[in-house]
Amino acid sequence: MASMQEIAATMRSVVTPGMMPKAIRAAIREKHPEASKKEIVRAAFYALAEAPAADGDASADLHGFALSERGADEEADAVVTVRKRKRKKHAPAAAAIAPAH
Repeated sequence: MASMQEIAATMRSVVTPGMMPKAIRAAIREKHPEASKKEIVRAAFYALAEAPAADGDASADLHGFALSERGADEEADAVVTVRKRKRKKHAPAAAAIAPAH
């Protein structure tokens, strides 16, 4: 199993400007076939944190990849149920409640 640092190093060497997320995952899996999607995304964030700011376009693509892929599985597993809202019962008018003197 490759460590996150190894995957991040591979990612920095493989990612080029304009590269699509699917191509990034495929390139990483060629060198690290056992890496899960979650590990690849974590390595992308690690590579961003450790990368020098001079890698302008590649860093921007890496950042876009990391953000777009981080929640893809979480959103797919979520089940949304829609419930009807209950109507609130209105309180009777204040005059009807107040005792008559």
